[in-house]
Amino acid sequence: MTNGSRRAEIFTVDAAPDHRFTGPATGDERRVLVAFLADQRATLELKCSGMGEELSRQAVEPSTLSLLGLVRHLADVERRWFRTVLAGQDAVPRFSSAADPDGAFDTAHSGPGAVREAWAAWRAEVAFADRFVAEAPDLDVEGEDAWRGRVSLRWVLVHMVEEYARHNGHADLLRERIDGAVGI
Repeated sequence: MTNGSRRAEIFTVDAAPDHRFTGPATGDERRVLVAFLADQRATLELKCSGMGEELSRQAVEPSTLSLLGLVRHLADVERRWFRTVLAGQDAVPRFSSAADPDGAFDTAHSGPGAVREAWAAWRAEVAFADRFVAEAPDLDVEGEDAWRGRVSLRWVLVHMVEEYARHNGHADLLRERIDGAVGI
């Protein structure tokens, strides 16, 4: 793994070119929002690259926040906004619940298949979201959310970019703590 020694350097894996943040800067709103979300998702994957069971280690006490917890949490977030709110499916969270809202983090311990299960859940939710967005007639598609009320696909896409950006900042700090890797 190649990584920057300064935060402003680009974090890369196996010297592969970094294609994040090269999406459209003008034009169609959907393309721009989808590209920004794809870049944020790719950043999460990049921050976790090369990690196996280490994803569940290095929580910063007293927090239970870990890279594995972030993957699990973001799988639940994708599921909630795209499946439950926008598609109207009865899809309960995979890793948290009303009784344990921090379950994605609190129970993110390494064990047989835990990392593989988290990535599979995240990838399935991202694939569903991508299909939903691609098939939506426009960004004005709406869903009902108990927290926000009526929300549009446009709002959900912007919120998802914000959600990933915030948690990718956490991932930066966690990854640096694990192996010293820093960078964008």
